Amino acid sequence: MKVYGHPGSTCTRKVLTTLAEKGQAFEFVTVDIMKGQGRSPEHLARQPWGQVPVFEADDGWQLIESRAIIRHLDATLPGTSLTPADPREKAKMDEWLSIEQSNFTPSVMKILGQLMFARWRGEEPQMSIVEDGRVGVRKAVAELEKRLTGRDYLAGPGGGQFSLAEISFMPYIEYLFMCGEGGLISEQPNTAAWWARISERDSWQKIRGKLQAD
Repeated sequence: MKVYGHPGSTCTRKVLTTLAEKGQAFEFVTVDIMKGQGRSPEHLARQPWGQVPVFEADDGWQLIESRAIIRHLDATLPGTSLTPADPREKAKMDEWLSIEQSNFTPSVMKILGQLMFARWRGEEPQMSIVEDGRVGVRKAVAELEKRLTGRDYLAGPGGGQFSLAEISFMPYIEYLFMCGEGGLISEQPNTAAWWARISERDSWQKIRGKLQAD
């Protein structure tokens, strides 16, 4: 198996964390999107939008889009399932994957675009955009806080189980902390405890350590 990606890519981190949870070895091929390698003809043949990651199976079959990739990996690889068996709880997991994609991440990216990427470009952040992002993140976190009342995880029976829903949120939350906006998470006790719980997992620490070392 190969993963074409970039160490700083949130979507790449989702795929690598899933593979670590499944205990699978893989080859990591760096596509340096910061240097324009995503627009190379070779990469555009794999990913028509020049994005990362791309998953490639041993027989050459390829798949793009991180949420599709992590679902495929969990469904086809051995190891502990990252998807609840109960149909209703699986639906809850899918619901949170959708909330992350549609209602959480776009607001996070407004914050990161100003407090991280704009500063990298030597530009002054537009704080009105940051505040708009904060409003959206707080609304999503309020829903996380309600869901996590009396629960350890977002989906699964009883207190739940660690699932793809958690993996989908993790890279974005890490970047919120990195750019000084971690209070959006830590100000809510259930969500703060959930983040502490999932961010201590061996899979996440392994991927974070590898990527930081690279």
